[in-house]
Amino acid sequence: MKRVIFILLVIFPSFMLTAQNTSVKWYTIEEAEKLIRDNPRPIFIDTYTDWCGWCKKLDSDVFSNPVIANILNEKYYAVKFDAESRKSVVFQGKTYKNDGTIGRTHQLAYALLKGKMSYPTVVFLNNKAEVITPLPGFRSAKEFEPILEFFSGTDWETKTYEDFTKTFTGKVVEVVVE
Repeated sequence: MKRVIFILLVIFPSFMLTAQNTSVKWYTIEEAEKLIRDNPRPIFIDTYTDWCGWCKKLDSDVFSNPVIANILNEKYYAVKFDAESRKSVVFQGKTYKNDGTIGRTHQLAYALLKGKMSYPTVVFLNNKAEVITPLPGFRSAKEFEPILEFFSGTDWETKTYEDFTKTFTGKVVEVVVE
């Protein structure tokens, strides 16, 4: 009997992890804007550049976390946007481009980040594609989880983040390497 319980304790968590999404389904901003018409939900935008080391760490350490990926896939339309992309983008009926007028920065990145260019910066949009807030800087998966949950519904409209986190219980477990 002890052997069966031990086996279940070892095997069951691995089944739970495989049941969760382990990678984020990324959309373009145009795809996300179309999707919210039929199935409204917030949009999450990861604004990055190819040369940004912290952006790469966000990809490898945070977006690869199964809990984070699951939240992004189930509660948001997740968009990955290169802030120095040369591709024109149509968003909310306006065409944004990178024509060199603001250095290497794409006009959409400039608009989303409200002119405060810092990478990585994630941007939260409500289910009408209106910007709630840009949030610059790297955060660990454990730090990122309550932020994602806070902006995934309407808590941000009625509570402070501090009040929200007082009752928040997360699922992310960070491994400490000694």
